[in-house]
Amino acid sequence: MEILMVRQADSDPARGVYGISVAADLVGNAPQNLRLYEARGLVTPARSQGGTRLYSENDLERLRVIGQLLENGLNLAGVNMVLDLQAANERLQEELDDRAASKGDKADSVGP
Repeated sequence: MEILMVRQADSDPARGVYGISVAADLVGNAPQNLRLYEARGLVTPARSQGGTRLYSENDLERLRVIGQLLENGLNLAGVNMVLDLQAANERLQEELDDRAASKGDKADSVGP
């Protein structure tokens, strides 16, 4: 009997599904490092009712970025600063996009 594992296209990438050992394997890191990153506020996995850490696809991507930054010579404080700056940049870009869309809506409604 053959079992097919299919990943649903509509699955939520923010939903925690991977335990710490699986998450560590998927990102090529050790579970104790993931615990350290959580303690430093770099990643915040969901928790099951029993308290088990559950990492999402979004968490795994963030852990991969953390690993790349560490490989490039940053320490954890530097990684935290870079991640904060990236988040601020994304918020500002969204704000600019919203303003541009709003201006476009106003120009469309004025007419010739």
